[in-house]
Amino acid sequence: MRALAFALLAFAAAAAPAAQPGGSYGQRPQVRQFIAEMVERHGFVARELRKLFARVSYQPAVIRAMTTPPEAPVKSWQAYRALFVGSDRIEAGARFRETHGAALARAAREFGVPAEIIVAIIGVETVYGRNMGTYRVIDTLATLAFDFPRRGEFFRGELEHYLLYAREAGIDAFATLGSYAGAIGIPQFMPGSYRRFALDYDGDGQPDLQGSAVDAIGSVANFLQAHGWEAGQPVAAPARVSGERFRALADAGIKPLYRVADLGSFGVKVADPLPPEAACALVELETPGQPAEYWVGLQNFYALTRYNRSSFYAIAVLELARAISPGSP
Repeated sequence: MRALAFALLAFAAAAAPAAQPGGSYGQRPQVRQFIAEMVERHGFVARELRKLFARVSYQPAVIRAMTTPPEAPVKSWQAYRALFVGSDRIEAGARFRETHGAALARAAREFGVPAEIIVAIIGVETVYGRNMGTYRVIDTLATLAFDFPRRGEFFRGELEHYLLYAREAGIDAFATLGSYAGAIGIPQFMPGSYRRFALDYDGDGQPDLQGSAVDAIGSVANFLQAHGWEAGQPVAAPARVSGERFRALADAGIKPLYRVADLGSFGVKVADPLPPEAACALVELETPGQPAEYWVGLQNFYALTRYNRSSFYAIAVLELARAISPGSP
């Protein structure tokens, strides 16, 4: 049944306009090469893929959004924080936690990820499923794979994963909507992460990150555990800096390469007690015209940045988690 459904994808998309530059995607040499690779690697039928790509639409808005992401108009921590740690997300997060308490408790038990962290990620990503994106994922990924050279290789890989996901799930590849980067569902998984980490956590037979909050909860926890989350360990703590030696830590990146016990010799004082032997990094959050804010991030902070490779993102998740449930990590 799934193979039949995929064979009908081109027919299902008959009404979609073809408006990409340089003619139909289906006729472009780069796309033909991609199709040949999909046939060789995964047994797709070339004719069906050519029909599918002939109906894919170039999305100039996607290119604009990738060039200037709407959530980061300026490099300002306070502006970023205001976008994602507001009263609407805090209140909605408290309701989400109450509604899905059993699934969150189960995920915390099975994966070691606190409920507040899971809730906060879903809140930052989509306001609990409210904003899952309005772009057709097939259009977005094709646009970025073939008309965004700076990251074309990455998005060709995601396009490959998306076509495999559509075939495996037996869905119409033109029916799924997502973000301007091709992320899907309540937790905004890219197709590769969807195939690797999405779980059927509600037991209905198939992972559904668009329609099942319970599947989203289990999948977020699974992703974090797979990316190094350490159960029962802290995430990060505010810090103060003095002198100039702290710059060596701030400039070293967010991977935890130093020991908490060594921070004092760099002029860094942590507000909360942390395990002395824990690996850590000094995180600098800058706001133009204001003093920078500093945090010490541990392994769990680094795990959060595997979800979105931004210090702003990881601290926003942590602060939202603490607001939803005071006393969380």
